[in-house]
Amino acid sequence: MSGPLVVLVGPMGVGKSTVGQLLAERLGVAYRDTDDDIVAEVGRSIAEIFVDEGEETFRAIEKRAVRRALADHDGVLALGGGSILDADTRALLAGQRVVYLAMDVEEAVKRTGLNTARPLLAVNPRKQWRELMDARRHLYEGVATAVVTTDGRTPEEVSQVALDALELKEA
Repeated sequence: MSGPLVVLVGPMGVGKSTVGQLLAERLGVAYRDTDDDIVAEVGRSIAEIFVDEGEETFRAIEKRAVRRALADHDGVLALGGGSILDADTRALLAGQRVVYLAMDVEEAVKRTGLNTARPLLAVNPRKQWRELMDARRHLYEGVATAVVTTDGRTPEEVSQVALDALELKEA
């Protein structure tokens, strides 16, 4: 199998970065986050890109970043929460080891505070988070090799469940 050893998908605030770094450490591989790639490439935060250029422009940048990362990264890769909205990206994820990190809205509130630093949650965050998840849940599930619920679990517990689900051994 070419591409990353593990790809993490899921909503904002679910812990993809934290769990991804733990998985990479436990597997003895590099960690990469496409959101970090975008910020490095564009030189602005994701929130600034959304505000200044709009979601459509951001999604085009994100699609390119994900395609590059899937092609040239062989460690643990975390994708931005909305990256699975793109059909081409979902097709590229076919055959990859993809872990969908899932959480419910109450866990999202605890973790993120559903604060306004999230451009898609600026107004009525709970309602918008639920609507985002209603629109995205089936897409996350559709690309997932394994679904790992993060509610009430530590990042260490989540990473262990992901390793077990994928039948991967630590380095």
